[in-house]
Amino acid sequence: MAKLKVAVLISGRGSNLQSLIDACAAPDYPAEIIAVFSNDRSAAGLDRARAARIPTTAIDHHDYATREAFDEALSKAVRATDAELVCLAGFMRLVTETFVHDWRDRLINIHPSLLPAFGGLNTHARAIAAGVRFSGCTIHFVRAEMDAGPIIVQAVVPVLAEDTPDSLAARVLVAEHQAYPLAVRMIGEGRVRVVNEVAHIDGISSPHEVLMNPTGG
Repeated sequence: MAKLKVAVLISGRGSNLQSLIDACAAPDYPAEIIAVFSNDRSAAGLDRARAARIPTTAIDHHDYATREAFDEALSKAVRATDAELVCLAGFMRLVTETFVHDWRDRLINIHPSLLPAFGGLNTHARAIAAGVRFSGCTIHFVRAEMDAGPIIVQAVVPVLAEDTPDSLAARVLVAEHQAYPLAVRMIGEGRVRVVNEVAHIDGISSPHEVLMNPTGG
């Protein structure tokens, strides 16, 4: 069976890209990264891709007068790779509605909160300020609305009493590196379909135990 062809879009260090690169190295993983794109020529994640011998392309958004023009150029470049799935992995640009339409149900994103809670920026500081006991990350299909779309995978981590935004971010990042490869694996296996804006996944198992935080001491 042919592997799912994946293009990854990044803006920075590429730690989630690395988790996907590592997953794709397994012979039985059903996807392969065929291209990595960045809107920042200095993004450290491009070096990760080159080290894995993955073709890279930098398309600087500053070279375009409008978001629409940049997204059109980006979408054209991604299409030229024959990618079947586009993964936003720390891509710090809001894509336009046209880009979302072009890649509908073939475009996924990772966000460091349990959506729909704490969409947008500063998620960890906002979660701590709100006093929530759990946080985590979400992988979802992208829609025109920011941080919205059918949810594929969520991973949960506790929020500790002594947490700072940085310490919570580090705990969530560990979860991200497990959740993103899982989401891509299930898509690559053809197990994910969107029905009435809900992602349905064939053959899944889910935890049944109750999680509490705090535990009562």
